[in-house]
Amino acid sequence: MITVHSADNRGHADFGWLDSWHSFSFGSWYDPRHMGVSVLRVINDDRIRALSGFGRHPHENMEILTYVLSGVISHKDSMGNETHIRAGQFQLMSAGSGLTHSEHNRLPHQETRILQIWLYPDRQNTAPGYQELQPDEQTGLRLIVSPDGADGSMLIKQNARIHRVKLDSDSHLTLPLQGVTGYLHIISGQVHLDQTLLAEGDGAEASRDSLELHTLTATEALWFDLP
Repeated sequence: MITVHSADNRGHADFGWLDSWHSFSFGSWYDPRHMGVSVLRVINDDRIRALSGFGRHPHENMEILTYVLSGVISHKDSMGNETHIRAGQFQLMSAGSGLTHSEHNRLPHQETRILQIWLYPDRQNTAPGYQELQPDEQTGLRLIVSPDGADGSMLIKQNARIHRVKLDSDSHLTLPLQGVTGYLHIISGQVHLDQTLLAEGDGAEASRDSLELHTLTATEALWFDLP
């Protein structure tokens, strides 16, 4: 079974410095039909204007994954980390008992685009943590986060696995599912998930009988294997 969340039904906020599309209820956009899937709470597609960004602010008891799609994010946090996350890189913060951080686009003439993803942890008030990952650019399925750090993935405090999917046109793939439910978010391209057409910005919750993926164009996506 597949439940589609169309890109057209996402929330939208444009603050001038930030243009953001919300797959699930966030900020001033609230829709009781879209409150997340399992422990997945937020997918925001954020475009940050040059020389702008998120000032220092707090989080607690959330696993926060950032995927830089274009540009560069300059990160600074209360754990002492200060770094630059470039296009193609992932960042995972375990907020735990509490941290503060800032994320800025320091580029003078270029927009930076990120996916900001939040998942609930499986334990509360743990020590905060920070990780980065630079996966290779090969096509196929790449494990980005997992509860056990398998295959060089970042360690998440939840029984969830997140895969990056990069496939050429007319490729076929059976999506892995160890948990109870899966969620596919299309970053770019067009695919059939079983017989359901999905395109950029679309999401789909999928059960075990709906895991056959066929790309119609070159495609990038994230696959969430959730408890």
